[in-house]
Amino acid sequence: MTSHDFTQRFLFDETDVRGELATLDRSYVEVLAKHSYPEPVAQLLGEMLAAAALLCGTLKFEGLLVLQARSSGPIPLLMVECSSEREVRGIARYEEAEITASASLGELMPDGVLALTIDPRHGQRYQGIVPLEGANLAECLSGYFATSEQLPTRFWLNADGRRARGLLLQQLPPSRIKDAQARQDSWEHVVTLADTLTAEELLGLDNEVILHRLFHEEAVRLFDEQPVAFSCSCSRDRAANALISMGQADVESLLDEQQGEIRVDCQFCNEQQVFDAADITQIFAGGGTQTPGNTRH
Repeated sequence: MTSHDFTQRFLFDETDVRGELATLDRSYVEVLAKHSYPEPVAQLLGEMLAAAALLCGTLKFEGLLVLQARSSGPIPLLMVECSSEREVRGIARYEEAEITASASLGELMPDGVLALTIDPRHGQRYQGIVPLEGANLAECLSGYFATSEQLPTRFWLNADGRRARGLLLQQLPPSRIKDAQARQDSWEHVVTLADTLTAEELLGLDNEVILHRLFHEEAVRLFDEQPVAFSCSCSRDRAANALISMGQADVESLLDEQQGEIRVDCQFCNEQQVFDAADITQIFAGGGTQTPGNTRH
């Protein structure tokens, strides 16, 4: 099977439905490598990464898409970011002692909410929030689109700690089929076919094989792959800007408290930026973040 990371769009030629498939291998492994996640957490984080990649192929924007789930349970936070260039990163917070291998999503994230945020480079920020309801993350995301009065959209997501994969189907505005009942029938038909896809098939089969397995009686066009990669947007300049926002007096006080070094950690990639007294003087003098500072990992 293809070993790189990508999304791939497909289109039904005779009905108003489009689809997207996501395959995350290396990027998923790189996210997991930054933290030691229990298996249920790693699985949910992989599913959310696949979902974010699918959504970036579906929603037209330039900027950043953020999927975030919060709860009062053993997993209080799942957060994934995907840029319009399909660069992904993700993180989870969890209480390991409270997590069991057989726990359901409702047990891991009770009283949860799911937020989808689009932060465009230009224009207004958008956020939608719905209760985290459903047997799995795919059902929750499908429910989000159902309640937010957007185009009917369904998700199928799976991850196993090595690979994260996703399938999305979305009904398009009327074009090929105008009759409302016929449109609904065609939508339900392709969704019913997609519901027969097993986790083993989604995780283990090529896209071409999956589409033939599900829709061999339909006219389906598969488009070119769009690469996905892990990338963290943290930098020394961003860490310096965060310190500047605190104000020089507070930063110098913190420097004294930390015995001459301020360490700024990135929660996503575990990279650490270290600033000493010379760095702080240089930053607040407008001299930038180059030497004499160091970056430590």
